[in-house]
Amino acid sequence: MRFNGITFNAVGSMIQVEGQLVPADFTGPLKEFWRLSASKIRLIQRAYDSRLGSPVFTVRGQYTSRGWTEWTQGFEIGSAILQFDATDDVSFLKQARADTRRKMTPHLTHFGVHDHGFNNVSTYGALLRLSHEKRHTAEPWEADFYRLALKGSAAVQARRWTALPSGGFIHSFNGPHSLFADTIRSLRSLAIGHLLGHVALGENDQPFSLLGRLLQHAQTTALFAVYYGAGRDAYDVRGRVAHESIFNTHDGSYRCPNSQQGYSPFSTWTRGLAWILCGFAEQLEFLASLPDKDLPTHGGRRRIEACMRKAATAAADFYIRNSPTDGIPYWDTSAPELHKLGDYLNKPAEPWNEFEPVDSSAAAIAAQGLLRLGSYEKARGKHGSGKRYFQAGLRVLRRLLSDDYLSRDPKHQGLLLHSVYHRPRGWDYVPPGKKVPCGESSMWGDYHVRELALYVQRLALGGPYYNFFNIGKDGS
Repeated sequence: MRFNGITFNAVGSMIQVEGQLVPADFTGPLKEFWRLSASKIRLIQRAYDSRLGSPVFTVRGQYTSRGWTEWTQGFEIGSAILQFDATDDVSFLKQARADTRRKMTPHLTHFGVHDHGFNNVSTYGALLRLSHEKRHTAEPWEADFYRLALKGSAAVQARRWTALPSGGFIHSFNGPHSLFADTIRSLRSLAIGHLLGHVALGENDQPFSLLGRLLQHAQTTALFAVYYGAGRDAYDVRGRVAHESIFNTHDGSYRCPNSQQGYSPFSTWTRGLAWILCGFAEQLEFLASLPDKDLPTHGGRRRIEACMRKAATAAADFYIRNSPTDGIPYWDTSAPELHKLGDYLNKPAEPWNEFEPVDSSAAAIAAQGLLRLGSYEKARGKHGSGKRYFQAGLRVLRRLLSDDYLSRDPKHQGLLLHSVYHRPRGWDYVPPGKKVPCGESSMWGDYHVRELALYVQRLALGGPYYNFFNIGKDGS
């Protein structure tokens, strides 16, 4: 493998990196991106009927709701917070603060989902972060309100617990037998609860450690959701990810992989892969911020870091190997009609093709993971892998900022085109004359491309490094 202007080639083809991209290359395109982003947020605020529930994905360019679980409202409100963060337009901050107080309370005590990191860290957490960064002035009561909300959310999330002989995991909305790959990024909720010094209590006033459950969930996910080419089954390819892992809740034994939104239990749903990549990269950054004294009772820094890094790098390498040359993946790496696209890994993804949809939301999530992992690796002297991951992430961003993926239609409420929600259930809109979903957006895709853009913009402008846990500690 080579870098700088080079095609990565190990298995099949890989993401191509042309030249030496740097964050400053994106300064101009990002200004236009945020202008477009602002128009989309305002359009939703004017036109979306909130009585329908949280906006989830677009149909013919208009956001609609889809009853499954309530996991996207934090992305809606969080998008306005990111918009303020990037542009200093206080109208978005004002609206987000009001909407957080008015709409987000039910999400704090939602015992039925594994998505607290998505909903509550994207709102209460982001507002507390901006206050800590002196980007806006929060009155003492307001900052305490955010802290209290985040502590409660962390405890509710951590209470959704399935114990195993080796540790345990936060189970998905499917029930106590079900571990989702997605949840690795919702661990942000437990991380913030730990930083705020919260003590969670169970039966008979027995405390349980938020950090302990975060680390146990991460290690269980790394062990069972990520494959390492060790012969675990006939489909064990290093970096492959199972969307869902199934356990026997009577004895805690692992039973099998499964997939809710992918093609099969033995293929890789690319958004699940992206959650793993981004979530583990982010948790490695969080782990690095913790003092050594927090970690010995949980296995020690070296063991925990090795486990997380093994999962993150395996997922990153798999993503690079199994994406088209521009870094935009199809919705599943084993989707049944991919072969009809010919040598699809040796050319850019084709979002308007007739056989299998791409998933731009997976690309936006994965790109942030690649950039964070690249930064993490370089900071630890691993310059080869660090450069590789970082350049791949910038390549994906460059493609996402193109006219093929940004929605410039002033009537289309979405920002990032060609996102896919649930292909097996057929939930995604297929336009007239087309055979597969295309041309539509999702609230998580729009949010994560904004978060990706903010991350790179801060690097380009020399701002504070963007992470979710820059909130102060213990009320400070």
